[in-house]
Amino acid sequence: MSELRKRQGPGKFADTGPQNVMPRKNASVLSSALSGFGCSRLVILIFLAVFAAWFLSSEETSSLSHSYAVCSPSGARVYTVDHVVPNVQCLVVDGSLILDTGSLEDITARWVAKGRLRSSLQIRYLDKSSIVVPGLSDSHAHILEYGANRQLPLGGGKTTKDTVALVRQYILDNNDILDDSSKFIEGWGWDHTSWPVKEWPTSDALEMDPIVRGRPVVLQSKDGHALWISKKALELSSPWPSEVEGGVIVKDSFGNPSGVLLDNAQDLVKRPAPTEQDLLRRFNATVNDALSYGLTSIHDAGFNPVSLEFFKRQATAGNLPVRIYGMRYFEESGSYWGNLSKPIINAGNGRLNARSVKIFADGALRSGGAALNEPYCDNPHTKGFMRLDPKVLTDVIPKYLRDGWQVNVHAIGDYANGVVLDTFETALKDVNVTALRPRLEHAQILTKTDMERVGKLGVIASIQPTHAISDMWFAEDRLGSERVKGLYAFRSLLDHGSRLAFGSDFPVEDMNPLSGFYAAITRLSPEGQSPSGPSGWFPEQRLTRMEALRGMTIDAAYASFTEGNLGSLVPGKQADYVVLSQDIMTIPVGQILSTKVQATVIDGRPAFGQV
Repeated sequence: MSELRKRQGPGKFADTGPQNVMPRKNASVLSSALSGFGCSRLVILIFLAVFAAWFLSSEETSSLSHSYAVCSPSGARVYTVDHVVPNVQCLVVDGSLILDTGSLEDITARWVAKGRLRSSLQIRYLDKSSIVVPGLSDSHAHILEYGANRQLPLGGGKTTKDTVALVRQYILDNNDILDDSSKFIEGWGWDHTSWPVKEWPTSDALEMDPIVRGRPVVLQSKDGHALWISKKALELSSPWPSEVEGGVIVKDSFGNPSGVLLDNAQDLVKRPAPTEQDLLRRFNATVNDALSYGLTSIHDAGFNPVSLEFFKRQATAGNLPVRIYGMRYFEESGSYWGNLSKPIINAGNGRLNARSVKIFADGALRSGGAALNEPYCDNPHTKGFMRLDPKVLTDVIPKYLRDGWQVNVHAIGDYANGVVLDTFETALKDVNVTALRPRLEHAQILTKTDMERVGKLGVIASIQPTHAISDMWFAEDRLGSERVKGLYAFRSLLDHGSRLAFGSDFPVEDMNPLSGFYAAITRLSPEGQSPSGPSGWFPEQRLTRMEALRGMTIDAAYASFTEGNLGSLVPGKQADYVVLSQDIMTIPVGQILSTKVQATVIDGRPAFGQV
């Protein structure tokens, strides 16, 4: 809300509470300075004017009252995501809660009716083009992994050689690594499906560069389901088994590991555990970006023991700038822990919850690990693979549900989704599904029968719309013209009664929630393209703008058991909201991605920008 406090609303100043006026002492100082320098010193005058503007701005930013209202100058530009009153002119905040909503006339009348002075309600007006929406949620993300990705991002590598060059430059840019060849180098984001030659990279490619050669290098793929490692990293993690259940060690023509590990095989790599400083740096990098994009809640899709303890420490220290809903990682080779540990609910002043378990059923489509009913069209020798025996699912899912844990299962392929739904169907008989809220994480490829089952069973479909516009370029080659129709079929899922919770899977995709909003309603790349032309990839699967907004707000809140106090702007709920520079609900779709976040507010206080 640029220049928010200097503008006027309809017939009144933007801030109708006590006006901020420069103190006499400071005004006197400025006056003396101006007379001393004389009018001819134009540069000095400009400097002093800028200083004065900064001084006033900083004072006004800190003067946000305990109770205040945010209003549009005209019209109802606050989107509440409430079926009863979907749009209002004003939102009234009292402390950390929403006190009231309605027109300017109605909220001031109710304010006065409670025995308060009209002038005591501070009112901030939006820009004419701006809107307010509920705080945005990402229902499937990886917080610490995103921060680690910022260290050495590899998405810019368009070939194997390009990617190795990025690693080389990272080494040259960091003297501590350059001077110590034993230090591990970790990066994220390479994508062999986007390279001219769509083949797995090898450890030999890393050895071709004299700067990289001989160093332990571990590079995570874009989808998080493959590692590309150097010969030194292979050596440090040896010996290697011949096979890995639920994973693949890619081998060369001589039967030796070639440098790529898929899914469960990634766990075999030995590398140093991150330090507390590493974790804090990653966390802060993620949080800063998240707040700048309007995210107020993030569902972390995989707390391992290290990250779980880290977030518990941050909650205890009061160092959680965003709300975090954690899924504890299930290790198929480990023992069942659901009856030995209690869910974390509303720790850290309500900022941390960890009441769900994340289970992997299969791999990913991009890396060829998604478990399919029929072979891949571009690799007919395989159907992908399950990362665990289906019997494990039938054993542990009912146990976790019985012991009070939400069960969230990663399922990509149609076979994997079918197996998981079979297990859910059995486990959910004669129980209150609303109290359990099981989730399919990704729910990417589904048969028509299973699309119907998701809705009938009350299973939440946790989807990532940006995956659709990333994968649309290779999906048909991989799945064929018929099976691909069941991939990212968002409209079909919704029409069959599914509740959709939107996420990005960052750092796999762009963190910006508006990218997911845009992808869901257009099925187009950011450049407005698709394999099917400008109407979008399978345009019949597009969602409406309100359906997409719900997926980022109230339905995401439902998926984390927080719809009672988050997800919509109604009295009594937490005052989590976002101010956007444009009305994403009405502007042409080509303008959506240029929308800026002007303020991200959590518990009634700005966490990014200013109100």
